[in-house]
Amino acid sequence: MALFKKKGPEMVEREDGLIDYDVYVMSKNEKTLNIILAAVVLFIVGCVFYAPVFAFKTNWFLPALFSLFAVKWPKMRTKQIIEKRRNDLTVQFKDMLYALSSSLSAGRSVESGLKEALNDLRIIYPDENTNILQELAYIVRGIEMNETVEDMFEQFAERAHLEDIDNFTDIFRTCKRTGGDVVQIIRSTSQTIGEKIEIQQEIVTMIAGKRFEFKAMMVMPVFLILILTYTAGDYMYPVFELEKLIGPVVMTVAIALFVIAYVVGTKIMKIDV
Repeated sequence: MALFKKKGPEMVEREDGLIDYDVYVMSKNEKTLNIILAAVVLFIVGCVFYAPVFAFKTNWFLPALFSLFAVKWPKMRTKQIIEKRRNDLTVQFKDMLYALSSSLSAGRSVESGLKEALNDLRIIYPDENTNILQELAYIVRGIEMNETVEDMFEQFAERAHLEDIDNFTDIFRTCKRTGGDVVQIIRSTSQTIGEKIEIQQEIVTMIAGKRFEFKAMMVMPVFLILILTYTAGDYMYPVFELEKLIGPVVMTVAIALFVIAYVVGTKIMKIDV
């Protein structure tokens, strides 16, 4: 039963027509565009570090060579898109849990509670292409075709690759097998997982300012080199002197240090709960 249709490279379907949230395949046009944009940015940065225009004798070879690293950008961009999509799905799943818990508190069964939760989520997310709306609609349709609720959630968890959804699915299946109070367990589980996701969002909000400062610090060296180049040319001349290798070597080492700082800073900013 294929509910999803391919709406561009972000909405990648599996053979069964469902979305795998851990997979993102760029189209040829998107990949080409990303490489071109990255190459232009790297070429400009290369010109700043190796061949400042109008300041000294310009050499385009090193900036052009530096721009070849743009071929690595589509892979990095793919990881960013996958991470953003999973983060969005996590927030949407939290809203779904709250809507489901509210429906169950009103005395509805799990099956009817899912339908009511879908209607509530449509108010929060007007766009029908929102992932959680499509996933919940698929679950509801599967239940109408005599699929069990736990099997539908398990299919969702297998494609989402998110710990919170896996935990919810395991608890729900165990409760069904042991004959526990499904409504009460779902309410308590929804509250626990929801609080965890809220803590994650609070952490993201708290470090948002630091993330901005980090990005500014990564861009600042480029502007500093530009300012020094055009205001203190005699001071910067040895660095750009092509007759000696020491200048390009120093600049290459500086760029390498910036890259290392970016990788380390990115890992420090990533906090898992």
